[in-house]
Amino acid sequence: IGAGVLTSRERSGTEEDLVNLNIGGFKQKVNQSTLLRFPHSRLGKLLNCKSEDAILELCDDYSVAEKEYYFDRNPCFFRYVLNFYYTGKLHLMEELCVFSFCQEIEYWGITDLSLDSCCSNKYQEQKEYAGDKDWDQKSDEQQSFDSSFEELSVLEKDLEKFEGTWCSEIRKNVWLRLENPGYSFSAKLIAIASLGVVLTSIVAMCIHSMPEFQVFDANDKEIEDPVLAVFEIVCIICFSIEFIVRLTVTPCPRKFISNPLNIIDFVSIIPFYATLAIDNVDEENENLENVGKVVQILRLMRIFRILKLARHSVGLRSLGATLRHSYHEVGLLLLFLSVGISIFSVLVYSVERDDEESEIQTIPVGWWWATISMTTVGYGDTYPVTLLGKLIGTLCIICGLLVVALPITIIFNKFSKYYQRQKVMD
Repeated sequence: IGAGVLTSRERSGTEEDLVNLNIGGFKQKVNQSTLLRFPHSRLGKLLNCKSEDAILELCDDYSVAEKEYYFDRNPCFFRYVLNFYYTGKLHLMEELCVFSFCQEIEYWGITDLSLDSCCSNKYQEQKEYAGDKDWDQKSDEQQSFDSSFEELSVLEKDLEKFEGTWCSEIRKNVWLRLENPGYSFSAKLIAIASLGVVLTSIVAMCIHSMPEFQVFDANDKEIEDPVLAVFEIVCIICFSIEFIVRLTVTPCPRKFISNPLNIIDFVSIIPFYATLAIDNVDEENENLENVGKVVQILRLMRIFRILKLARHSVGLRSLGATLRHSYHEVGLLLLFLSVGISIFSVLVYSVERDDEESEIQTIPVGWWWATISMTTVGYGDTYPVTLLGKLIGTLCIICGLLVVALPITIIFNKFSKYYQRQKVMD
């Protein structure tokens, strides 16, 4: 339509007043007066050029013989530009994304203020949405890159601390192989061996709890199974040697001791030696009358060995970092649950207390019921029996789903970021 209108208009002008344009193979003749309506646009500036060099700064090529200006641009979009010169209003091209559209109008020297009212609001909405999405993506990538760069910088600083110390080269090589499984093939073998010892220790601990592997002495006192005891001793020796070697070769002992993963390693070793020391003490000592309970507690502390898997698992390290940096969201989740539990426990108590078949006869029992209902656990040991109580229970479950789902999305996004960051580091 625009081309038809253009042809009918240009026929009334002389050849000297026409400007020959070639936009990506689309040729068109336009009256000079039409282009000069917008002198600050690219085509308007083109008519005011006095030399060929000035012309070539505004277009891709120029034919002196045919007086034709060539632009290597989108010919479909130029129809919208042409319509702008005739009507003074620009319309949004649906086929282009908002950023490409913005680049095109910027090239032709047209501002987005020239958009017609029918397209202006839609253009701004698309631009804001795409801008926010692009900013979030760049922000996440930049944050991951910055964090990874900072950790790599810390690694470089740790390596510099070996300079001038005793056996610096040997300690550096050992430290890199123990701390970075991707450093070499031998480092991978050490990491696999360490992981195997951890898994063996966990399996032995689980087997020890089975009745078939429990051994008792003449006084019906439980003692360690000889085979499992050997596995336990071998694993502890490996854990101890690894911890001592890593502490010996570390460039910064203070930083090593404050590292959460190293604290877990230390806590997983201590129960064995504490139990060994207590067993060697006279059990009839008055100050140690609860020795049996202390030993049981110390043996239960061996469960911390499972956390040693975090040293070899990107997912567990990411989970720890997420929980450490999401205390606001976790606190918000606990707050929502606490408010909901308090409200629904009182409501269900008020409607169930008069029914003898109901077990919800006190508010603390109502707390228990509201907790397992809002978290959708639903043990079934406590439940409402009245019609009104069941309606309150239904509402409690629905609210619980909403309350739990809202902060979980934020926590999951943070987990994705930290997981991606750990993958980049590895």
